[in-house]
Amino acid sequence: MGKRFELIVFDWDGTLMDSTGAIVASIKAAARDLGIPPPSDERASHIIGLGLIDALRHALPDLPTERYHDLAERYRHHYLSRDQDLLLFDGAVELIDELARAGYRLAVATGKSRKGLDRAFEVSGLGPRFHASRCADECQSKPHPQMLEELMAEFGVEPDATLMIGDTTHDLLMARNAGVAALGVAYGAHPRETLEAESPLYCAVDVAQLAAWLRQQG
Repeated sequence: MGKRFELIVFDWDGTLMDSTGAIVASIKAAARDLGIPPPSDERASHIIGLGLIDALRHALPDLPTERYHDLAERYRHHYLSRDQDLLLFDGAVELIDELARAGYRLAVATGKSRKGLDRAFEVSGLGPRFHASRCADECQSKPHPQMLEELMAEFGVEPDATLMIGDTTHDLLMARNAGVAALGVAYGAHPRETLEAESPLYCAVDVAQLAAWLRQQG
């Protein structure tokens, strides 16, 4: 692999872990628990990557403010009942291992809470492979650049040596706001045409294609 970048930052849900379907189903089930019409699959998947409360406000904008806490609790109930069954995308472990051997600094920037990411790290076994991470309950939610700014500061890496990889426009806009290059992955929450409208360096249709681009251009 080349060394165009020093720090590579991954989103988690829909980028490394195949969790989009579980998130959408959990949002809809939580809405039904509260007796409110659930959002469409498209609307529910569009908010993946945001912090939980921000995501729920976007998915169900007409809900009274005081009910979002209850909605979040029901979402957590449904998601946690299935997260042990979630799997990493094929090739994700091999890609992370290859990048680590090549000497890249690796990090995660996610809309998950710290508790949620730590659980995902433990379940997947990927946690020790990352040098740092930032979560939505520690920083401002995407697309604010704080997560990337803090990660770059932690490692002393400049924006032109940093790459963000994610499956949503929230990831790509966060990268743009931080002055960082970005790759889209079209196998997660947002469709390829939506990602390409934000002009990432590349948009991969699977992990194998992502790995190939990184070997040639990273």
